[in-house]
Amino acid sequence: MKAIQIHETGGPEKLKYVDIEAPEPGPKQALVKIAASGVNFIDVYQRTGLYKTNLPLTLGMEAAGVVEKLGPGVTEVRPGDRVAYAMAPDSYAEYAVVPAWQLVKIPGELDFSSAAAAMLQGMTAHYLTRSTYPLKSDETCLVHAAAGGAGRLIVQMARMAGARVITTVSTEAKAEIARKAGATDLILYTKQDFEAEVKRLTKDEGVHVVYDSVGASTFMQGLNCLRPRGMMVLFGQSGGRVPAVDPAILGAKGSLFLTRPSLAHYAASREELLRRAGEVFQWIVSGSLKVLIGHTYHLSEAAQAHRDLESRATAGKLILVTQNA
Repeated sequence: MKAIQIHETGGPEKLKYVDIEAPEPGPKQALVKIAASGVNFIDVYQRTGLYKTNLPLTLGMEAAGVVEKLGPGVTEVRPGDRVAYAMAPDSYAEYAVVPAWQLVKIPGELDFSSAAAAMLQGMTAHYLTRSTYPLKSDETCLVHAAAGGAGRLIVQMARMAGARVITTVSTEAKAEIARKAGATDLILYTKQDFEAEVKRLTKDEGVHVVYDSVGASTFMQGLNCLRPRGMMVLFGQSGGRVPAVDPAILGAKGSLFLTRPSLAHYAASREELLRRAGEVFQWIVSGSLKVLIGHTYHLSEAAQAHRDLESRATAGKLILVTQNA
């Protein structure tokens, strides 16, 4: 089968389109014939070596496709089921072996690309806005990178909760995407100081929560945007690692809360996984949540997908499709 692998860390040129042997499912595993795979910053972190992994490595943590074969002891799915998953490796390939408990059946109304686009970022937006800091209708949040795949979904889910949503974006085109997603207030951070703008927009009260996937360039100013006892939710680092933080800073800035959550800890059981993914899929099918696919590439074009993602010129989700899609 075809797959995208790295044999050494580095730039997008390290992604190789190779022939490897198709895997066989073991106990409680299923073999999935992949139709579409999502491209995420975690893939970049692994490619560059920011996240340490064993090499060679087939990239990818999220996909949708059809169950082809079952290992012993699988009861959750059957061959022929249309499924999607996240948090399982090796999705940049034509086939992948996945723990059966992590597979979620796709509603008939949903295509593979939309399902793949919704899993990791959709469930991330779900746990951030419904569990990490459960937004209420009288609250205000700040969302960075609001035109990106995760940011746009966070905006929509925050608005579904009735919250006021202040967003930061880099261009007018991205501002329009965030606006269409439901952003209440837009800050063009390339022309405006977002900290000053947040304070102006909230009359110096600050926001209840900051959802930050950027990291280094936004983190410290983001803390200054919080009201007393507000929460900084750092769930990514597309702009680099944040500096070391003295916990005393949190007290000095208003008894703030800081968390670095991970989807793996918010979908740790099949029951929780099915609940989160089920709500996300239900919202998409009903039209209350809209997934934006920014660009679709063939699997062999994974290096270009990474270049585009890292350029910050993209909006929405990037998807790789196989010849079987």
